[in-house]
This record gives sequence, structure tokens and C-alpha cells, in this order.
Amino acid sequence: MLAIIKSLAVIGLDASLIQVEVDVSAGLPSFDIVGLPDASVREARERVRTAIKNSGFEFPVKRVTVNLAPADLKKEGPGFDLPIAVGILTATGQLDPEKVEPYFFVGELSLEGTVRRIPGVLPMACALSGAAGETSFLVVPEENGFEAALAGKAKILAVQNLRQLVEMLLGNIALAPVEVELDRFFAEKASEGPDFAEVKGQDGVKRALEVAAAGGHNILLMGSPGSGKTMLARRLTSILPKLTLEEALEISKIYSSSGLLNPTKPLITERPFRAPHHTASSASLIGGGKIPRPGEVSLASGGILFLDELPEYRRDVLEALRQPLEDRVVTVSRVAAAITYPASFMLVAAMNPCPCGYYGDSEKECICTPYQIQRYRGKISGPLLDRIDIQVEVPRLKYKDLENGKTGDSSVRIKSRVEQARQIQRERLAKFGINCNAQMTPKLLKQFCVMSEEARSLLRLAFQQLGLSMRAYDRLLKIARTIADLSGEAIINKSHIAEAIQYRILDRQVN
Repeated sequence: MLAIIKSLAVIGLDASLIQVEVDVSAGLPSFDIVGLPDASVREARERVRTAIKNSGFEFPVKRVTVNLAPADLKKEGPGFDLPIAVGILTATGQLDPEKVEPYFFVGELSLEGTVRRIPGVLPMACALSGAAGETSFLVVPEENGFEAALAGKAKILAVQNLRQLVEMLLGNIALAPVEVELDRFFAEKASEGPDFAEVKGQDGVKRALEVAAAGGHNILLMGSPGSGKTMLARRLTSILPKLTLEEALEISKIYSSSGLLNPTKPLITERPFRAPHHTASSASLIGGGKIPRPGEVSLASGGILFLDELPEYRRDVLEALRQPLEDRVVTVSRVAAAITYPASFMLVAAMNPCPCGYYGDSEKECICTPYQIQRYRGKISGPLLDRIDIQVEVPRLKYKDLENGKTGDSSVRIKSRVEQARQIQRERLAKFGINCNAQMTPKLLKQFCVMSEEARSLLRLAFQQLGLSMRAYDRLLKIARTIADLSGEAIINKSHIAEAIQYRILDRQVN
């Protein structure tokens, strides 16, 4: 007898409908799975056989053939265990095909029949909601219930084990669809993280970080060891604007496909902060695998990618960042598939000014030669530096700065100013599909970066004397536009341009 069960497979951040065709026929006992399965799918034979027996059902001593259609799509992961088991029970007459037909099934089976959590359920539920609307039923593991319910339209049934699922399909028990209140997750108080009020001194760097947060600009912090670069960078998320529901769902889909969502709080409501070690490979940063998985640039989407000790990263890893920084998406191509993931992140980098770390330090003498300094900084290419809007120096603090106990504005106060500036940008740029100044195109720069004559003269002088590239020129305009937004001014004036120039220290030092 033939049974056809509906399931789903995640490809990138999207999901494809999969038909699990199960045929049970006379012949020597065997269990074959075809349709481009990977090793984890082929191993389902042992999990499904044992789970069916240990759940109190009959496994056929016949020839069992499972086809995962479409056959030209690579299948991976244990999520097909549950639909295969339901197909076998249906093909052997233990379940009624008509009662099974409305449902889609995904889930991994343990040997005792427990339905275990799998990655990628949120993209599956979103795809099902768009394809079949409110008439669809998606059966998922109990731990994935809240995650799947975030999609909104498809009715989600969460099951603990195979026995419970069969009892539900036989009509012996009823399962209520999982419901989730999105507002509840946003209403929960965010965890108290590091605060800018804890940082003494460094007012200039705090201002640069405020400008970066307000406009979504990439930023490089350069200073001696112990000057506070990492401490400042880790506080940047505390002043970024709150996530919108659309942004939270998009980020949650990325983390779902990577298997990183918290089962009890599946909606990510705080902006990500990713800090990969400098030994990271380009595949781990950009994404990779036979069927490409999201890398750090995608996991940081909507938040911050922090690269500490920037020159210590391999050259190929840093150069791989150039395209995602420009396009805000990353396409990972493999023989099996070419998948595009979001990569709309803020790059925050930190580095020492030289190999010993004390070039230009007011207290310790640098022991590096000019060639060593040039070689050290040369690890970061000009095109990559051009894509980092703000480059600021983090000076060493004096003892009196630590002793006087003065602190600057708290993260809450800075965040309120940042959100006001972002609101101005959203209203200005909403019809163009972007929400911050860092994403403006050259055409939008010409339209919205209106300067006074004094500001134009200063920018012309800076361009000529510093030998700026066209990309650096655009970055200066974007920074100046953000500074003007923080001031609530429509026209970019001379002071805005002057402050923006101060945030390009490497341009000034090189030239």
C-alpha cells in the first residue's frame, strides 16, 4: 500500500514542501530511503523502526521504500523521522489516510518514540502560512511549539511522542493549537547589560559610538592595550534602537535555521552581538557547508559583528567581509545549492596602533620600527577601511579621570537620542525600503545631504588634502547627515562636516 505524507525542508531561510512517499509491499524485509538523503536521513531507518516498535505499534516485516520528493533536492537532518513513521503506519493500515491528509509533519524520533526538537521550524511555519494559510496544520515537536506559532497563520500542534500523535489522529484525544502572544516577549524586561554610565572618561569615543548607533555606521576603535576598546564596544548594543516585530522575526528565522533559538523564548527581542575569535575561518564568518548554513555575518544581522584585534584575522577572512558590508546580503555558493542570507550588521572592530600596541601612547614608548607599523596596518586593506565609516582613536586615560568618579550619560539617555535620530531617518527613507543613513545610495545622498556653502567648501578642502576615495567621500556625507539628525537640523552645516572629518583618523594619518 502507498501512503503520501506532507512535510517540509529548510533551504536557507525558506522552506520547500516535501512529499514523503511510503510504499509497503510484499518481498524480502528491507527499508530503503531514496530522494537524495544525507547520512542523518538514511539513519532514520533505525530510529523509525525502533520508535514504532517501542511505541506499541507494528512495524511491517515487508519491503518498505520511502521516497522524498522532489528527488532533485538534497535532504538533510533528522526532521523527516516523524513523517516517515506516520507514512509507515498509514501504509500498513494503522492510520486512516483521510485523517492524516490535512497535516504536515516534522520532527526527530528517539528510540523510545519521543519527538525531539529540530532546527528550522520557524522558516517552515512561515512558508506554510504563506502557501496554505489558516487551513494548514503543522505537527511539530513540543519544544518547537512556541517557535512555530510565531509564524501566525498555520495552526500548530505540538506533540510529545509518537503514541500521543497517533491517538490524536485516531480521534481518541484532542490537541489544542499552540498560541503565542508576541507582545508578551516584547513586554518582558530586557536583561540588564553593561551601561555607558560605567565608563569613565572617553567622552569623544562615546560620542563617536552614539553617532555610529544613530546612523548604523561601521566603526573602528584604535588604541593602546587597556584603553577600553572592548569595554566600549560591548556596551554599544545598549544604545541601539529597539527591534521592530519584522526585524525580530527575521533574526529569529536566522537563528532557527541554525538551531540556536531558546525553546522557552523563541522570539529574539534584543539585537545580536557576535564576537568571533580571530582564528575564525572565512566559511564560519560568511557561511558554508555542503548545504550552506548562516555564518557570523548573518547571525549578527540586525545587530553587531565585533572583531577584536582586527589585524590578527587572516587576510582572506577580512577580504570576505567586503561584499557583505556593501550589499548587506551574502550569497554562499556550493555545488548543492546557492543560498542568500541577510547580512545587515554593524561592523565594530578594535585594533592596536602597532604590533607592540604603544605607538602614539602618552605613557609607554613604542618599540616598533616604521616598517613593522606599516606592515601591521597593511593587513587591513584600503577597500575594507573605506567601508568602515568611523575610525576613532581610544586614548589612554589619566589617573585623575579614574579618580574623580565622573561618569557621562547613561545608556538610557544616549539611546533616547539615538532613537529620535533613527525616527527621523525612518520617516525620510521609508519609501526607499531602508531605515538608516548608512544604507543610503549615492542617489539618496545627493537628494538628502543638502549642505550649506561653508560645509561644502570644508568638504572640498578635506577631499583634496586627504586624498579621499569616492567611497570615503560618501561615508563622510553619511556621517555628517547622521550628526545633523542628532542635532535635529535639516541642513548639514560646517560643524557637522568638521566632526565627521574627525572620525576618519586613518585618512588623516596616512596622508
